[in-house]
Amino acid sequence: MALTRREVLATGASGAAAAATPHLSAPSPDTRILTGTIPPGAPDFVEIPLEVPRGVRELRVSYTYGKPPVPPGTPGNALDIGIFDQHGTALGGRGFRGWSGGARSEFFLRADDATPGYVPGPIEAGRWHVLLGPYTVAPQGLPYEITARFTFGEPGRTPRPVYPPQRARGRGRAWYRGDCHIHSVHSDGRHTPTEIAGLARAAGLDFINSSEHNTHTAHAAWADALSPDLLILTGEEITTRTGHVLAVGTDPGTFVDWRYRAREGRFGRFARAIRGAGGLVVPAHPHATCIGCAWKFGFDEADAVEVWNGPWTPDDEVSLASWDATLCGADGERWLPAVAGSDHHRDPDRIGGPQTVVLAEDLTRQAVLAGIRAGRSYAAESAQVTVGFEAVGGRGEHAGIGERLRVAAPDADVLIRLTVTGAPGCELRLITDLGPAVTAPDATTLEWHTTPARSAYVRAEVRHPAATPPLPGAPAAFTNPVWLPAG
Repeated sequence: MALTRREVLATGASGAAAAATPHLSAPSPDTRILTGTIPPGAPDFVEIPLEVPRGVRELRVSYTYGKPPVPPGTPGNALDIGIFDQHGTALGGRGFRGWSGGARSEFFLRADDATPGYVPGPIEAGRWHVLLGPYTVAPQGLPYEITARFTFGEPGRTPRPVYPPQRARGRGRAWYRGDCHIHSVHSDGRHTPTEIAGLARAAGLDFINSSEHNTHTAHAAWADALSPDLLILTGEEITTRTGHVLAVGTDPGTFVDWRYRAREGRFGRFARAIRGAGGLVVPAHPHATCIGCAWKFGFDEADAVEVWNGPWTPDDEVSLASWDATLCGADGERWLPAVAGSDHHRDPDRIGGPQTVVLAEDLTRQAVLAGIRAGRSYAAESAQVTVGFEAVGGRGEHAGIGERLRVAAPDADVLIRLTVTGAPGCELRLITDLGPAVTAPDATTLEWHTTPARSAYVRAEVRHPAATPPLPGAPAAFTNPVWLPAG
């Protein structure tokens, strides 16, 4: 079954019980073969016990599964895979040793090395578990075969991880461009971290976030990609069965579990873990249409939301409208900023298309995350697009994107000023809590007067000409709001 860019093989939920007892065969002392069939309606995860003997230097696992024909409109079989060691499979990940979803048919682990997405370390004796994630199951069931091969010998030495620095060469207080949603070969991407860093610099980016599906192994893979002027944040895309969320800028080495659904009430624990590791909680593509991709956890635990994900599609338009609706009930004190990310996996996905442009005190992890959290940012389709957006009061009061403008009275005049470069032929739009307020076709500047009594907030959109009116054209950029409190 061919999956689109957004149809990353997400799995989640607790209660990881075997759906069917696997059959074990051992054709040789160094090989174990486990077979079984997962029925329709199986748990989100199926744990397959694997007894690992003493003296193993390398563990190599491969798997296959059946793909019987199904009627049109019926999902066929799709099966993810990962592994937990002798420390167990409890939520939180103490025994976690790797996950590749449906991106790989085999992987290996040694003390000194492992397949990308898997954690190097000793292969200790005991009961391990191959974790299967039946993403979709055909009506006939999902037959699988797992082959585990042991290589015996002296283990190597596990290397000490080297993580990216938390500071890059910046320009002091400035606007910095970044992409917080990128995948490499450590999950289901096609580029190495070194290649991604080169593509990011070519796209004019100042920072990126390592966001692999359900694994943190890329955090230690950037040593050959380091550049003095590119800040590399470490994070994860946690792909549950009821939505995906980006952990942005967590402490290097932080792993966040993904095996739960919204109905289980466990997300708060893991959102707190992300923030406890210094990161931001950012629901990704909240209205995506692929199985398990739409966000079902609510936004109470979110620090921002990814409104624009990759090339603009109808679900992004829905995300933008839904996000704007959340602003209407806010007061500028507690609100949810919007961000954009490329969700880059492979060509023709374009790193930095779109991107988040953040006003930060410097090019550091702490400063960039503070700017995103405060909403001092706008989304742009590329580094060619630059937006200036501000509100000015009659007595010289001033506020920029994400800020609050306080003026003397609710009826005091406020000038809204928008300037754009790098987006020729676009329509400029100003949006308030009442909806679209003013538009300027084929323009690069727009000025408009309002008052706090009329407009609780104003935000800007830069739109390409409409391809299918009356639907608006795709954006070249949009901003977070400037707030105009009436009190």
